[in-house]
Amino acid sequence: MGYAMKTYLKLAWRNIWRNKRRTMITISAIVFAVMIAIIMQSVNRGSYEVMIDRMVSFNTGYVQIQDYRYKEESSLDNSFRYDDELREKVLNSDSRIDHIAPRIETFMLAANHMSTRGSIVFGKNPEKEKQFNDIENYLTEGRLFEMNEESAVIARGLANRLQLSVSDTLVLIGQGRFGMSASGLFEIVGILDHPVRQLNDNGVFMALDTAQYLLSADGYITGLIIAPRQERQTTAVASSLTDDLDGMELAVYTWPELLPELLELMEMDLATPRLLTFVLYVVIGFGFLGTILTMTLERMKEFGILLSVGMQRLKLAMVLFIEMLFISILGVVIGMAAAWLILVLIDPIVLTGDAAQAVIDMGYDPIIPMSFAADQFYRQGLFVFLIAVAVFIFPLLKISRLNILDAARA
Repeated sequence: MGYAMKTYLKLAWRNIWRNKRRTMITISAIVFAVMIAIIMQSVNRGSYEVMIDRMVSFNTGYVQIQDYRYKEESSLDNSFRYDDELREKVLNSDSRIDHIAPRIETFMLAANHMSTRGSIVFGKNPEKEKQFNDIENYLTEGRLFEMNEESAVIARGLANRLQLSVSDTLVLIGQGRFGMSASGLFEIVGILDHPVRQLNDNGVFMALDTAQYLLSADGYITGLIIAPRQERQTTAVASSLTDDLDGMELAVYTWPELLPELLELMEMDLATPRLLTFVLYVVIGFGFLGTILTMTLERMKEFGILLSVGMQRLKLAMVLFIEMLFISILGVVIGMAAAWLILVLIDPIVLTGDAAQAVIDMGYDPIIPMSFAADQFYRQGLFVFLIAVAVFIFPLLKISRLNILDAARA
């Protein structure tokens, strides 16, 4: 059996290179199909990956622990106590946890001496936050706040609305934990262009201990942000935490559970690219069929002679099937490599002129990033490979019904 298979492989390999032009045309069609499918997918997913990464690193985290009531009612009354015991319990619950950061978040009124705007106030530990994001890189004026400092950093959009700048005083008015009055004056030490558009319009950031004191919530937080060592471990880490924190009135959420609207928006927005990809696959399929149809008709006499000298139809079909595998694998592998090279060369696409300004006005960077997610390479390659396999069924059916005398006289 091993010797026979080795013989089939040799015959198939030699056959595909007997007519190099025909083989190269077929492989080129597969390469083009794989390459276009991957590049389309990469362009579509690139922007969403950046958006998700920003929302996760600057807002929700990959995993977040909250009071079990907080998701339904985002109130300081539904905050929870964070101490060394809880910190150690979380870190020891799963070895795949890389780092954690406590945060407190609430809605308050931000004001200058003349006007007032709604804002979202975040209390954070700047040293812990550095492990999650590079927020300092988005500072356009001043510096970042420090712990034990009664100061604030505000987002560019809010600064423009209130006409505030570095060294000005920000007034915050709101309600603390359990209805306590919360108000204070804070020196603005920095202004940043926040990468999350919503937060760039109304974000106020200060030290965690300062925010806790302002809100009468000493020792309490609204969320504990957790990052696994690798993104794919998110669900497993969340499951481990859920088991370990059972009975503590705490809930564990993954980022898709905290950002369902973003996922729904992505699904809706990706509907058109998926339709275009499907149309591309249909065109690819018919292109393959035409190529294989021509190839099969050109070889009818060859098939007839082989069958007339005693070669079994099953063995001939086996050789043809192996030829198909060689051609498809070569095309898919070369196509994935070519797509990867093109993506590396063009990543990212930098917009200029009016297009760049339009994107900036929407609150995004004027670039189109490429996605290099491994699954889009092997999935698109697999889809095209399956199309090729389906198309190559035609010559196999032709052999099974081939009339030897008619084929030999062709």
